[in-house]
Amino acid sequence: MAHVLELVEARLRSALGEPEARAAVTFLGADRIEVLRFLEPGGGNGVVRYATLGMSAAPMTDPAAVLADPDRGPRAELVLSVRAGAADTDKVLRPLAVLAASPQVEGVVVAPGASLDVGGPLWPGAPFTSVLVAESGGLVEDLELDPPMDPVRFLPLLPMTPNEAAWKRVHGAAALEERWLAHGTDLRDPRRASVPLTD
Repeated sequence: MAHVLELVEARLRSALGEPEARAAVTFLGADRIEVLRFLEPGGGNGVVRYATLGMSAAPMTDPAAVLADPDRGPRAELVLSVRAGAADTDKVLRPLAVLAASPQVEGVVVAPGASLDVGGPLWPGAPFTSVLVAESGGLVEDLELDPPMDPVRFLPLLPMTPNEAAWKRVHGAAALEERWLAHGTDLRDPRRASVPLTD
């Protein structure tokens, strides 16, 4: 486990640079989850990225499985990118850690296309209460591990307003992403409004 997390942290550092800060959260019945904060310089439009560390220590297991395989199964960490300075986004650390612990605590398998609800604003005053899990391989490349272990995927999280989350449940993740694209939605804007959901 420790070996996997060392490799994961090295991959995050090579892709995002040195973390500015890190915080650790421990939940009953789960291993410790850390959240690392990276700042991408950009004047007043810098981007802050939050990445979990600890979710990939064990593979995610289908809750219907009789026995959990200690090696095989999907592994992932979560990455959230938002524009710095426009909101108190550092308060997202605990909600992110809760999402990263959900495979251990609730037996959830987190995969692209899934919606994850945090039960409240992602940070104080945020218009988002859930996130859409996007495909890996863009910002941080997948990390191959020694067989028979599955690779670690770094899954981007896209904040959704309650209206967007409800629309996505009906129409699907791909349709929502197409709508965001069609309207030029800035998904890193921590104060953005919901995308228009009617034509």
